[in-house]
Amino acid sequence: MITFNLHFNTTESSKQDKHDSHFIQEKDSVFHKILEEKESHKSGYYDLPYDTKALQDCSTYMQDNAEILKDLTHIIIIGIGGSSLGLKAIDTMLYHLPHRNDIALKFLEHTDPIKIQKSLKRIRIQTSLFIVISKSGMTIETTSLMKYCLWRYNLLEPNLKKRLLIITDKSSILESWANENHIKTITINKNIGGRFSVLSAVGVVPLKILGYKVEEILDGAKILQDSFLARKEEHILEKAIFMANNHNTLPINILFSYSSSFRDFNLWYVQLWGESLGKINEKGKKVGLTPISLIGSIDQHSFLQLIIEGKNDKTITFLGINHNNYHEIVIPDIKMKGLESTDFVNDIPFAKLLSAQEKATMRVLDEDNLPVDSIQIDSLNEHNIGALIMYYELLTSAVGCIFEINTYDQPAVERGKKILSQMLR
Repeated sequence: MITFNLHFNTTESSKQDKHDSHFIQEKDSVFHKILEEKESHKSGYYDLPYDTKALQDCSTYMQDNAEILKDLTHIIIIGIGGSSLGLKAIDTMLYHLPHRNDIALKFLEHTDPIKIQKSLKRIRIQTSLFIVISKSGMTIETTSLMKYCLWRYNLLEPNLKKRLLIITDKSSILESWANENHIKTITINKNIGGRFSVLSAVGVVPLKILGYKVEEILDGAKILQDSFLARKEEHILEKAIFMANNHNTLPINILFSYSSSFRDFNLWYVQLWGESLGKINEKGKKVGLTPISLIGSIDQHSFLQLIIEGKNDKTITFLGINHNNYHEIVIPDIKMKGLESTDFVNDIPFAKLLSAQEKATMRVLDEDNLPVDSIQIDSLNEHNIGALIMYYELLTSAVGCIFEINTYDQPAVERGKKILSQMLR
């Protein structure tokens, strides 16, 4: 279960009256725009929780390659951005689950040669699976890293081709290359953007091989979306309207997550939020919201001072776990001379301390009338993580509708790719 607490305690000029007729009309307008996007298939992510293709493709692949998978020690993901961040986020949040297989998940997503060597250290081709994830197959980082692995591990040798799997757009150039070289390929629909693709085969296939209950991830996403479409998750629309309408005075959005398990989820959020919403809108105006990811309690000692006494230009979302389920590790009752002032935490579980630190920080910000809301998860399991993914995707789409932008393209990124190509030719 996930609890969403939307309570923006801020200035009178920024507050929203939920019963105001204009605000109700604005919510209805945003909701119907999202419905239009879904029904027109502008983005395929809306359909993923209901689509069985990825599960079927994964099941077939695992049956056909049972011999390869039974002794697997490493999965190496070759991909960048949306092709890796969502998968990494889910694995980091669920890694503690007992049914996760004992397989190391590595990511080749950086062209830094030092990082490449470190990531491939101790990789034995006889017990490894390389999964190349690229929608077009033309992403220069991904193709360059793929070429290096093809060369280093002789992956095009007939007896090694089964150590390579391609996940790409249907009818992409990469699929054509894979077919010509008799390499197994699983495809996704072209209208599924990379940063919205984690619930497609991009995430489903590696997560299933790792042993996760992927069906429950999809079910969690489906239930949240169904509830939203039934107008039972109005907080998503209300939060989107608040953030979009106040983007000039509150342009920075902080996700303050109180568990190290959320570190990679925060990075996924940064890409989703930044790349989707930083656009030139239909009126030719530049719009956007700047995402910042923080981890509590660590960043209470690095960023909290700025939030509290710096410029009031930020909204803060707290993401936490119900730590009642994680009380095994306790602070020992050890008294140390001169450090008596710290004894008030003795005999307290670390989980309780972390939860109290989150609540104390929220209270301070609330007392200073900063715009704060919270998401609390009762347990890190597949169902809840699926719902959390869908929540942020829907919220992003809602803000995009208000901004009057194409939430699903990235024209500025494409400009950078063209310049790189010209520089290195």
